[in-house]
Amino acid sequence: MEMKKLEGQTAVVTGASSGIGQACAIALGMAGANVVVNYAGNPNGAIVAVDKIKAAGGRAMVVQADVSQKEQVDNMFAQAVEAFGTVDILVNNAGLQKDAAFIDMTLEQWNYVLAVNLTGQFLCAQAAVKEFIRRGMNGHSKALGKIICMSSVHELIPWAGHVNYAASKGGVMLMMKSLAQELGPMKIRVNSVAPGAIKTPINHMAWETPEAEERLLKLIPYKRVGVVDDIGNVTVWLASDESDYIHGATIFVDGGMTLYPGFEDNG
Repeated sequence: MEMKKLEGQTAVVTGASSGIGQACAIALGMAGANVVVNYAGNPNGAIVAVDKIKAAGGRAMVVQADVSQKEQVDNMFAQAVEAFGTVDILVNNAGLQKDAAFIDMTLEQWNYVLAVNLTGQFLCAQAAVKEFIRRGMNGHSKALGKIICMSSVHELIPWAGHVNYAASKGGVMLMMKSLAQELGPMKIRVNSVAPGAIKTPINHMAWETPEAEERLLKLIPYKRVGVVDDIGNVTVWLASDESDYIHGATIFVDGGMTLYPGFEDNG
């Protein structure tokens, strides 16, 4: 039987109780990884992911942690190591929106989004790197460890009405690149996946009616709205040795949204 791409490796996926995070957790599990399925508030979707992975013969566990809290992050990684021996892959997915017009945006809305979307990725990456170094090379991968940051097309595209979210994703972009520069010599690979419009609960309003979807498709040259498996598949590949020479890169999975589609008819 052909060995699965991520056989023998352990992945931590943050914010994995719904949408993109849940799809990434399931995809990694199907590729043979042991998966730590993290959630903050609602365990139901995380349990669904664990059940699917186990039903396919894989190993997975649910761990609650607020990624913006260092103690909870450290505890999550300790639980992962206790259950599976180590961590090989981090998918830094947990993220949220608290939208408001700029003049109405409260400090609380700004801080909350930055705390989860950016500080949370910093804390999880730091815990992962410490574990990679503690473990050392183990023969399961060409890399000492792999970190995949979930960014967004909004690391590149400004987004009025979402200043906190766009700033957080711009921060993720340069954090990822700076980590890649610093950690590359240790054989730790760091990359980002930047989804465009993906059908998830967080953006349901944008595609729930045919009219809304038609408006959205004007922004997508490939003329379809993405699905969560589009992100899960790329994440598995980035976590595998097939992408071993990809480092410090953002992979846009957006149907061409970053191609300035407003100019497709000469602007």
